[in-house]
Amino acid sequence: MDPLIIGDRWRTVRAALQSTGDRFAGMVESAPDPHAMATADWSVADTAAHVAVISGMYAVMVSEGHAALPVPALAERIPFTTVDTVAGLNEVGLRVHTERDPRVLARRLREDVARILGTTGDLDPAAPVDWLGGSRVPLAGVLAHLLNEFQIHGRDVARALRATWAVPPGEAALFFDLFLVGVTRYGYGRLLDGAPPPRPGRIAVEFRSRHTVPVTMAMTDGRVSVEEPGGPTDVRLSFDPVTLNLMLFGRVGRVRAALTGKVTVRGRRPWLLPVFMRTMRLPS
Repeated sequence: MDPLIIGDRWRTVRAALQSTGDRFAGMVESAPDPHAMATADWSVADTAAHVAVISGMYAVMVSEGHAALPVPALAERIPFTTVDTVAGLNEVGLRVHTERDPRVLARRLREDVARILGTTGDLDPAAPVDWLGGSRVPLAGVLAHLLNEFQIHGRDVARALRATWAVPPGEAALFFDLFLVGVTRYGYGRLLDGAPPPRPGRIAVEFRSRHTVPVTMAMTDGRVSVEEPGGPTDVRLSFDPVTLNLMLFGRVGRVRAALTGKVTVRGRRPWLLPVFMRTMRLPS
């Protein structure tokens, strides 16, 4: 990804991570019932613990790399984790990190965010960071991924507590601009291994939003790359970043996203989008 684009969003992602992390921590520590189910499998406390595992990992990774993680069971799995096996990594994290006191977890989350922001303040936001499955992500993309964890799981927790949780579209867009485009451009390693056999040939999808930089992702014989917009495309996808993120992580169905007009698909061969997404997928 263009370092100038990353640099332009660096201050925004840092401020959003600070404010959203603090909102999430505040909601967790004031939860009247931390045992309320936030997802089909995790309670509010479990969800907060999951996010705390990630924030703790990133606090180490952005300065020392995943090899320095203090939990060998996590460090050993990271290089071999794919989209389809990340659930196993999450399970290990929750088994190892047994704390479920909401106040303790909220304090940890705030401390991790402060450490991440303090450590990275003078670093190059475009610097590559080793991530899951041998992939590489720009430093700003790592912060955007943690921000998205707060955004997605904040919604989960808020629904369990019947509380309000708002995500500004411009902040949701950082996940696409900095993380998704970043990991695709920098190299996703074995992260997408396990996809169905690829369709031969090329499928090009143009992504456009009022809040993101226009970009085209092209899959050629199963390998996905980033291209500048303006070339030939098969699919044109216009989206609201909040809805797209929720859809990618299984919180909103594709039909509902389309019916609300928050995600629209056009182009000369729109039926190829599901084929593209079977490879370019995220854990739901």
